[in-house]
Amino acid sequence: MVRNPIVAGQFYPGSASQLERMIEGLVDREAEKVEAVGLVSPHAGYVYSGAVAAAVISRIKFQDTFVILGPNHTGRGKAFSIMTRGKWRTPLGEVGIDAELARRILAVSSYLEEDAAAHQYEHSLEVQVPFLQFFKPDVRIVPIVLSHADGTVYRKIGTELAAAIRELKRGAIILASSDMTHYEPHESARNKDSKAIEAILDLDEDELLRRVKEFHISMCGYAPVVSLLSAAKELGAVGAELVKYQTSGDTSGDYSSVVGYAGIIIK
Repeated sequence: MVRNPIVAGQFYPGSASQLERMIEGLVDREAEKVEAVGLVSPHAGYVYSGAVAAAVISRIKFQDTFVILGPNHTGRGKAFSIMTRGKWRTPLGEVGIDAELARRILAVSSYLEEDAAAHQYEHSLEVQVPFLQFFKPDVRIVPIVLSHADGTVYRKIGTELAAAIRELKRGAIILASSDMTHYEPHESARNKDSKAIEAILDLDEDELLRRVKEFHISMCGYAPVVSLLSAAKELGAVGAELVKYQTSGDTSGDYSSVVGYAGIIIK
């Protein structure tokens, strides 16, 4: 099957030429590249979060495959959904699913189920794909959408994901798609987000879960980030770096109600 874009022309330009120009203006081709196990990248409209997404994607040495973990905003489909076959289409062309890796992840997973419905109208994975295509047109992806559950579920998904990557000896980067605090004053958002970011930089998924709950941090993709951290440590991650943080207010000038965006590399 082909998964067609649903936010082209809304979250990012709908034509290939306009999209390429926009991404070209956001990325830094001269940025120092590092080996990455994973990354955290935002998924709002490019006018708001594109600078953060571009900054983090500009810093990594690309692999052939990206496993993209996103939250389920729509409520559709299975709770923990993976696509193991097909292509994803954007204005820049089609990206194939790494079927071998996806099938292996599904085979070893205690929770993931084959399902396309959760992905059909979910934007959190889609907005990542054009940035990947821009740097590597033949990139492959494994799309995974996670719904709400206990933290033990997210950790287990992560460790099993790492096991599949290790077993196939696949060069793959795990990308957790998440925005940070939603619709709070700028200073409040920055303060809350700094607490979540600190836990991520410490590679401490339990502390991230605790802080999200204690400080009521409306980080929509904390589940993907927990799975990422669990997987990354299994794959040898030893540190992390905050590449860029900003809020929607830095673009709009309206600091009364903002959304936060963080770009983080797991090394």
